[in-house]
Amino acid sequence: QARDAEAEIAAGRARGPLHGIPFGLKDIYDTAGILTSAHSRVFIDRIPTEDATATAKLYEAGAVLLGKLATHEMAHAGPSFDLPWPPARNPWNLAHFTGGSSTGSGAAVAAGLVPVALGSDTGGSIRGPASHCGVVGLMPTFGLVSRAGVITNSYTFDHCGPLTRTVADAALVLQALAGYDPKDAGSLKRAIPRYDEALGQDLRGLRIGVLRHHWEADIPAPDDVRKAMETSLDVLRRLGAQLEDCRLRPLAAYYDVKIIIAETEIFSVHQPNLVTRPGDFGADFRSRALPAVLFTANDYVQATREHRRMMLEMEPRYERFDAFVTAGLGEAPPLADYRSVSFWQKPSALTAWNVTGQPALALPNGFGRNGLPLGMQILGRPFDEPTILRIGHAFEQATEWHRRRPALVSGAEAPAVTPPPVLSVTEPGDAATRDLCATAARRAGLRLDDQMLAQLLEGAPYALGMVGRLRRDHGLHHEPANVFSFPASRLG
Repeated sequence: QARDAEAEIAAGRARGPLHGIPFGLKDIYDTAGILTSAHSRVFIDRIPTEDATATAKLYEAGAVLLGKLATHEMAHAGPSFDLPWPPARNPWNLAHFTGGSSTGSGAAVAAGLVPVALGSDTGGSIRGPASHCGVVGLMPTFGLVSRAGVITNSYTFDHCGPLTRTVADAALVLQALAGYDPKDAGSLKRAIPRYDEALGQDLRGLRIGVLRHHWEADIPAPDDVRKAMETSLDVLRRLGAQLEDCRLRPLAAYYDVKIIIAETEIFSVHQPNLVTRPGDFGADFRSRALPAVLFTANDYVQATREHRRMMLEMEPRYERFDAFVTAGLGEAPPLADYRSVSFWQKPSALTAWNVTGQPALALPNGFGRNGLPLGMQILGRPFDEPTILRIGHAFEQATEWHRRRPALVSGAEAPAVTPPPVLSVTEPGDAATRDLCATAARRAGLRLDDQMLAQLLEGAPYALGMVGRLRRDHGLHHEPANVFSFPASRLG
């Protein structure tokens, strides 16, 4: 590919700004003739015969595939130490987490191995690695970039997008990726603007809603994150933006809705293999997927109705504000500190925007007390990527965080990490909960050994808590978010 690009460019047939540029792919993007494993034993020999649409679009732009990149298993669970390949390491400190699930994508861009990598974002999986690794991550509006040929996590919440060194690079990659694809049932027909035309404009007149309660009340952030956010807000004011505090629902409410829907969906995707070969999945994947057997069809439908309500609640905010800003993540934690059950215990600073479906841009806004990157998020109206790219680029040019690089030491060995325990407690669940879990597992066709059942039991109280908190006060005509529509090819 590199030789072909060189010959074409030399012959005056340059295809555009990505021609000859190397890129990496999260190992859930299908690549014809090249292993696409989702980092799992279940797909250890899976060789696709076709490229994912996003893969093909980058090839068409002349980009050169350098390699496939690590991911949490099935773009979902991790960091895991019991998979065919080890988890990615954070280039800023090899004992620390990269963020997930686009783990290798964040690490590769931060380390300078590639200038561009594609990731996917179902609950923060582009923006988390961007925040922890000190790079830019763009989650486009739902339906803007095709997911065809990308291993599914959640039909409802999956997004595909780039991780890059700069906002300008993200705009160039989005230009190549955006567009309707009939092979993706969630793809939407929209006019595609020139994303780079928004770059370089100042921020005068833009109204930005500040979601301060997210980092001050919903998930109280450490002092270094708070200081970085206040400094970032000052930069945006100096650039001419009009800032005003804005409130939405607590982050935990979005998290509950997302988990009930997404865990039900990923369980359904992998149920045949969970029934016949559960031991081939990593323990962390099982700890996330197995408690989904406790969600009923009624829970799923009610969550999709609440999903639609959450999307509609954003409409008056879109009228009032051009964009929104909130915190990303704090410093990356040590890999050894990870516990599987934390997925069920804690809401996320990133997941709400998967529920609303709007675009979100993550970019670096400082470093914490341990010298690891911090991040912020800029959120836009649906399909208004130009505005968040405009804001992000202006912020980036006014600061220097994106210019810093981790110090890479030739021949350095990654420090040993003691794999975290599979279970955080030894006897989870009372008798009633154990009976409920055993019955639900049998109904789903699962044959679980003692450790697998214990994993289900560990997550059960939190899954049932989400079910108990879910709002169900919907009117007779209140439809779910995933209402039916005819394929475009069937319309006269």
